Amino acid sequence: MNDSPPRTFTVRILRQDLPGKQGYWNEFRVEYEPDMNVISALQKIAESPVTTNSQNVAPVVWECNCLEEVCGACTMVINGRVRQACSALIDNLLKDKAECIELRPMTKFPVVRDLMVDRSRLFASLEKIKAWVPVDSYYDMGSGSRQSQEQQQFAYEYSKCMSCGCCLEACPQFLKMELLKQPDETQEQFKIRLREAVDRSFIGAHAIAQVDLFNMNPIGAMNAGERLDALTAEGGIQVCGNAQNCVKVCPKSLPLTTAIARGGRAATIHSLKKIFDW
Repeated sequence: MNDSPPRTFTVRILRQDLPGKQGYWNEFRVEYEPDMNVISALQKIAESPVTTNSQNVAPVVWECNCLEEVCGACTMVINGRVRQACSALIDNLLKDKAECIELRPMTKFPVVRDLMVDRSRLFASLEKIKAWVPVDSYYDMGSGSRQSQEQQQFAYEYSKCMSCGCCLEACPQFLKMELLKQPDETQEQFKIRLREAVDRSFIGAHAIAQVDLFNMNPIGAMNAGERLDALTAEGGIQVCGNAQNCVKVCPKSLPLTTAIARGGRAATIHSLKKIFDW
């Protein structure tokens, strides 16, 4: 049995020229090099965008930034699994599907072009649950409340979230929404339309985890009620079906099912307090 790597391999890419247009497939042959990842394969294609049937095409569009699985920008569906392109090694992918790698854009977000999607909806959910610690002023008011080492370690796990969208792509409750900025509308008008759409849809596991992160912060806890209101509003934690797909695909191994369980308990207590005006 010959275990040596192939001299070339095929990259099959689902492309789309414009938002809302019909997708189509292009196949490219890429020369193999040791220690390649999907980004380096895409860069080779960009150098010479010629398909396997000798057709000259426009370079493939994708998004990337850090190239070390920190920014979350290069998320795409690779061989049927949502993951980061920068950490997807060609050697491992060719073992799964010999001599062919299939790339698709994420399906839950509007496609801008080819493998690049608009993740505005993801960030709008974080805005909805107020995923930040408010600052009243920048005066030196002394040290704040202390957190135990156990709390700090638990919060650190949540803080590794890079808003990549993997958990949302895998979630059956997070439904596809084609919502892009129109040429005739201002950025503010688009934000209002996006916010209205997000308010009606499931916020997702990433947002639920961030509620727990900021509510356990001594300063962030001052706005815990507002975050829990968002967590129990339309599209909140009650929509979660506990499929647990999110925790399986999370590239940072966040304890998302733990966050959902803790969020459910906090939401129940918060709702009872509002009912009985505790």
